[in-house]
Amino acid sequence: MTYTNKQIGNAALGTAIGYFTNEGYTVSIPLNDTQDYDLIVDIEGKLHKVQVKGTTFKTKYDVYQVSLKSSGGTKGKIYKTIKDTDVDLTFVACEDGQMFLIPKEALNNTSTLNLGKEYLEYRL
Repeated sequence: MTYTNKQIGNAALGTAIGYFTNEGYTVSIPLNDTQDYDLIVDIEGKLHKVQVKGTTFKTKYDVYQVSLKSSGGTKGKIYKTIKDTDVDLTFVACEDGQMFLIPKEALNNTSTLNLGKEYLEYRL
């Protein structure tokens, strides 16, 4: 079955909320979607702005890849990447159930992220 980007994003958001809640963290959801982050998570008394990404796409090397850029409008213009935002963490949910929690400073690319060996330490 083929899923739309919206469906993939909604599933990833649900997965992130479930993960953080199961870990015993308090999760807050913003009232609108004009901010850079999707969730605020209270981890051990510190608030973290979390952007959530989902992916079903694998590279030819069988590694999940996720887009780090946001685009929109009728022409799909890129208007920001995660590196340009005010987020602390990126939560990535993969189609096969793998999850990653990556600090913004650990992101080396601006357009896409290949979740290979370099990011295994962030797999949950």
